[in-house]
Amino acid sequence: MKKLVIFLVLHWMLSGAALAKEDNSDHKRIIDTDSTVVTQHKVTIEGKRINYQATAGTQPVWNEKGEPTATLFYTYYQRTDIKDTANRPLMISFNGGPGSGSVWMHVAYTGPRVLNIDSEGYPIQPYGVQENPFSILDVADIVYVNPVNTGYSRMLEDAEGKLPTKDQQQKMFFGVNADIKYLAEWINTFVSRNERWRSPKFLIGESYGTTRVSGLAAELQNDQWMYLNGVILVSPTDIGIERKGIVKAANRLPYFAAAAWYHKVLPADLQSKPLLDVLSEVEEFTLNEYLPAMAYGASLSEQRRNSIITKAAHYSGLEERIFRQNNLDVSTWLFWKELLRDKGLTIGRLDSRYLGIDRVESGSRPDYSAELTSWLHSFTPAINYYLREELGYKTDIKYNMFGPVHPWDNRDNKVGEGLRRAMAANPYLKVMIQSGYFDGATNYFDGKYNMWHIDPSGKMKDRISFKGYESGHMMYLRREDLQQSNEDIREFIRSALPGDQPAKY
Repeated sequence: MKKLVIFLVLHWMLSGAALAKEDNSDHKRIIDTDSTVVTQHKVTIEGKRINYQATAGTQPVWNEKGEPTATLFYTYYQRTDIKDTANRPLMISFNGGPGSGSVWMHVAYTGPRVLNIDSEGYPIQPYGVQENPFSILDVADIVYVNPVNTGYSRMLEDAEGKLPTKDQQQKMFFGVNADIKYLAEWINTFVSRNERWRSPKFLIGESYGTTRVSGLAAELQNDQWMYLNGVILVSPTDIGIERKGIVKAANRLPYFAAAAWYHKVLPADLQSKPLLDVLSEVEEFTLNEYLPAMAYGASLSEQRRNSIITKAAHYSGLEERIFRQNNLDVSTWLFWKELLRDKGLTIGRLDSRYLGIDRVESGSRPDYSAELTSWLHSFTPAINYYLREELGYKTDIKYNMFGPVHPWDNRDNKVGEGLRRAMAANPYLKVMIQSGYFDGATNYFDGKYNMWHIDPSGKMKDRISFKGYESGHMMYLRREDLQQSNEDIREFIRSALPGDQPAKY
């Protein structure tokens, strides 16, 4: 009997070990293809207490055969005291990269919770989030979408347990037009599932997200038959409107002036003026003198060249020799390294208010992006804490602040023209551009250039507006601009709701 008991115990232990081994070998760190976690919350916005529901979840991307090929993680905020959504706007939010999760605007700009940071946007501890008293949730429901391989979004294996090849991934997901195509399908499904077809709809995108939403405006309208009321371009890229050669070079000068003004290195006659007065003067010089002079190239007279160099240096905070050595075309990389070189400091790329320290003071570009390291410092712990502990979405998948999406196919980028056509065919559709004056990656004057060239005819210019802020790429990290930029969105939404006016010219 004793031997039998020992045998049974050993058999049970070995069987358990075998099962455990089998379970471990089959266990994979994967995200649920289709899931939701719903929680209830409150927030005070502009002095009014608002009840809202947060849905954190995943929704599949399907191929033409109806098979799931990826799943996108999203967070959806909806006021619970408004039952009739026919007049309730829906804001669909994307960040950029390409390859960036939707973390930035989610927990620092428009959402009901924002980072614990200081009033200028720098990290503080303990990490986390707090109520956003300026959120646009009072006037619109919001969904934050993470494209494939960003956030918790991932590609899915096929029936044979294989992921797409690199070439297949690019064709399916990782390119200007592939990205727009599958996201438009995904939005259609989301709108249908959440019964929002009657709602006025808005897109907001930041950085590369502006390329994405410009393309989506046309794709949604043409292939999904979904018409928008507004598109918001935050710190826009070129959106398919080319700015090459001397235009690209000349457009940097107003940004140079803004950054130099902030760091108080402009000549006294400029430094004593308000920023917008300085920029107005520099913009006039850029368009009327600097750009034409660059067009002359080697044929420019020595006298004229010297005059332009003197003025460009005066407006930029740089020495004249920098413009002379670079044939008037000073790169942003050199500017970030050179402006405060005599102080042993570099300035940030996406937000030139931020300062860095390089290994050596010589060289033509900074060692690192001072602003991005600061942002990752505060955003990464906050989003991981917030999604798991406040919204209750628990997974072993890593939240990709930046995910593997390269090589990205940038060919056939015509999203600016697509946006123009969408506006022309839809009299309701309005566009707003938001830019930080101290953003050196997607500078504000390029944003204005986009505004002028989305519709070169000028026939729709009253439906395109520009808002600027005394901060950088993420203008909302500065508390004062968090309030103003959200208020600008709130006013834009209201202005794009037509009431009983028909969509006609």
